[in-house]
This record gives sequence, structure tokens and C-alpha cells, in this order.
Amino acid sequence: MSANPKKITALTNVRIFDGNRILDPSTVIIDGEAIGSTDATPTETIDANGAVLLPGLIDAHIHLHGPENLAQLADHGVTTAFDMATWPLELLTSLRNHPGVITNILACGIPATAPGSIHSCMPTLPAEALLSTAADGEKFVTDRVAEGADYIKVVADVPGPTQETVDAIVRTAHQYGKKVIAHAVTTVATAMAQAADVDVITHVAMDRQFNEEEITAMVRNHRISIPTLVMMKRVAERRGAKYDIARQNVAALHRAGVPILAGTDANTAPGSPATVAHGVTLHEELELLVDCGLSPVEVLRAATSLPARYFGLTDRGVVAPGYRADLVLVRGDPTEDIRVARNIEGIWIGGSDT
Repeated sequence: MSANPKKITALTNVRIFDGNRILDPSTVIIDGEAIGSTDATPTETIDANGAVLLPGLIDAHIHLHGPENLAQLADHGVTTAFDMATWPLELLTSLRNHPGVITNILACGIPATAPGSIHSCMPTLPAEALLSTAADGEKFVTDRVAEGADYIKVVADVPGPTQETVDAIVRTAHQYGKKVIAHAVTTVATAMAQAADVDVITHVAMDRQFNEEEITAMVRNHRISIPTLVMMKRVAERRGAKYDIARQNVAALHRAGVPILAGTDANTAPGSPATVAHGVTLHEELELLVDCGLSPVEVLRAATSLPARYFGLTDRGVVAPGYRADLVLVRGDPTEDIRVARNIEGIWIGGSDT
């Protein structure tokens, strides 16, 4: 008997988002795990009837708690996500290797913090996450790299690790070729992250608006922002903080040219400052970013090509032959109204429909 032919799907009459605009209807070939050449002979044809094809969405800040989170991400078109702290390592590994068609997960393992910090009180956080010296920071990074971390996460809030410890974390991570993501929700923490030369600052200050000097420094030092407005809004509502400060800070960063990536801080685990559902809230994040002055096109890039570029994922983030077939089919034009991105009619992860 002959082997079953490889599945090759032709999406016809589909309008591609090319990173700048919606193109006229054409055909896209899904050939195995990748986007293929239109010369291929399809084994299956799907008429998209004018729907828009987006690259698979990327949530640049999540926390996994269980396999249900993977399903929630995939169901809402999130084909790649960056986990910013899940432990123990055995849980993280099992979720990243969960059977079926699942969201592709990059991860850091445990985050670096310090004794006496708010994060040090998180349930079951391993003692090795609590750092007191620069030497602790160096060892922390070496251990995370040995575990296979894709990047390093440090909590820069005060109280927290000293400047010397954060400096050591960044220096050591960069020696290993790893990016460092700093959690910072105040201007003091942001200044610490800046001084250490971290690559990415996640969350955004809510204590006061950034001044011109602080914003200029972020631009000059090529900093990247993942503001997680969904989480900041939830926290502000619970604690009486001023969400509008966060919104104004993101708007100012965007106007200055700081790259903004879409991330939610999706988290349902005990100890989280607020509950943020996986998957669906990325669409809320996109809408909040539009409210900060980003155009719908800029917001789509913030959830597709930009996180892929800045995290070195050269195989995804755009719809083009040779790239991973991580795709989301939506009805309507999200470059005109970002809310349309919720109208999902099809999802493919690595060429497999979900």
C-alpha cells in the first residue's frame, strides 16, 4: 500500500495582512508545518471567502498554570507565547511538551527576586530565586541557562534585588547570549532596569509619568516595552492605583519610538496580583494599546512580527513562503478596527488546524 499523501491545504480567496496593509485576495498554501509555494498541488482547498489572514498572534507575557491555559491560548489565535515565570521546572517542561496542537511556549523558568520582596512571598517559589549578592545573580543565570531557559527574568521592584545583583544578572546573561526581561511597575524600578542595561521592561510604571529624560534614555538604549496593560488595569482597579498614568506612559513611549510588544501577564495561579485569563485577554490588550495611540496596524505588528523579531524567532511573525504556518483567519478588516481580530474563523499552529 502507498503511504498517505502529505496534507497540503490551499486557502483560496484570502486577503493577507503583510505587516502594513491588507492585500487583494490570493491563495496561501499550507504545506506541512510551513507556508508553501503556490506551485504546490493541494490535497485540500478552503475558500476563505475574502477573510483576512494574519500571522499567528504572539502573547509576549504569560504565566502557565495548567494544560487548560494552552487550550485557551490556542482557541483565541495565540500560536506563540512567552512564559515569564512558571515553576517547578517539571511542570513547565510537561506543559511545553503537552500532546496535541498547542501554542509554542518560550520560557525563563523561575524569576530572580530577593528576600523580603513581594514576590518572595509567592507560594512555593524556590529558595534559589531569592538573591542577595552579585555572586548569587551570576549563579542564578548559569543555573537557568543549564535548565534551557530562553531568556532571563528579574524582578526589579523595590524592595528587591540590589543594583549590583541586577547588574550581575544582566552581565552574565549577555555573556550567555540571553536577553534579560525586567519586571518594573514603578519609575524607581524602571531606573534600576535601565542602569543594568536590561533588554526588555515588562509592565509599566503607575506611580508617576515618565519625564523626558527617562523616555529619551529608553530610546537611546534601545529598550523594548511589554506594558501588559490588561494586568495593570486589573491591578489599578483592585488597589486604587491610577491606570491612566500607565496609559499615558505607554502613549509617551510609543510617541518617542520605543518598540511596544503585546503581552497580557495572563495568570490564574494563586498569588497573582489579579486574575487575567489566557488567550482572550490578548485581544483586550490590543484594544488597550489602540487606546494609547497605536494604530491598528501597529498593534497587529506588536502581536506578530515585532515580538518575533526582538526575540529572534526568525521563522514566524509574517505570512510568507518558508515561514511557520502559524496563522489566524478573521472576518473583517482589523487594520481598520482592531476589535475585528476577535472574529476568528480558523487557526493553524505549525500547519495543523486547531
